[in-house]
Amino acid sequence: GCSVEIFEPAYREDHPAILTRLLAFLTVQWRLIRQGKPDVLYIRWHFATILAALWFRLRGVPVVQEVNGHYEDLFSVWPAARRIGWLFIGLSRWQLRIADGVVVVTTQLVDWARRQGVSAPVEVISNGANTELFSPAAVASVELPLRYVVFFGALSPWQGISMLLASKAHPSWPSDVALVVVGDGSDRACVEAAAAADNAIHYLGRRPQQQLPGIVAGSLAGLIPKSNAAGHDETGLMPLKLFEILACGVPAIVTDFPGMADLVRAGDCGCVVPVESPAALAAAIAECADGGELAQARGARGRALVEQEHSWDARAAATLAFMKRLQA
Repeated sequence: GCSVEIFEPAYREDHPAILTRLLAFLTVQWRLIRQGKPDVLYIRWHFATILAALWFRLRGVPVVQEVNGHYEDLFSVWPAARRIGWLFIGLSRWQLRIADGVVVVTTQLVDWARRQGVSAPVEVISNGANTELFSPAAVASVELPLRYVVFFGALSPWQGISMLLASKAHPSWPSDVALVVVGDGSDRACVEAAAAADNAIHYLGRRPQQQLPGIVAGSLAGLIPKSNAAGHDETGLMPLKLFEILACGVPAIVTDFPGMADLVRAGDCGCVVPVESPAALAAAIAECADGGELAQARGARGRALVEQEHSWDARAAATLAFMKRLQA
């Protein structure tokens, strides 16, 4: 029963320059401001959204900030930004302090938000999955190896790309299991070099979301080998890809961070491995590859868990209820 309009930056090239990004940030907020006065403004927390956050707060519109991580996420992707980190942190923290409500994806982020000076209501609403798109019945539209595990998402340092590639070279990695990588980012060159040296590494580049379910559903496991480059041992992680992997009915192999590790353990729907341990990751992949009925059972439990508790329908209902409480 809600009308939702989405505003996001538009880029003409895959790797826009910094000035191009900044111009896009300003343009999208100008479009939003010109659109009129919404009932609620929901922002994916970002230092550059300060103009929209301030404008609509002054106009009496409730502003909700969605927080998926902390400041180190920016600096891990753009190390040069640390030179003026005080500015980015200041702009980001001030938006949290003036927000009417804050949505976080892990329970650990509630305490973190309070330490940033947030006095508004804070609600834990995690990520979820489109259970119709991401399904065990999804069929791949690209050519793939017979047996493989998959990583998809941003190829950034804190995604654990170096650990992933080191694991592929470890003796414990099953010789008949390929690695399929989908995505783009700063570590792309490392992945391309590894794929050139090892014909069991298949780099597919960036792919439309509609192609991802078939790639994931045909895999032995989905990999989330995140590193601690951004300090997530404190704030926890609940990445979107975790729920999309589980929705496809395959086990998830995750590194041991609060949030995603807790969910995988409680649901018995995959494996949890130590951070920065290529050997442990390779061993977990071997376990999934040789698991047979155990791996299938883990995949089935993951699918059921997402259907029952972590669909986008459930997340939308929780988000709407939170917004209505703010308006009351």
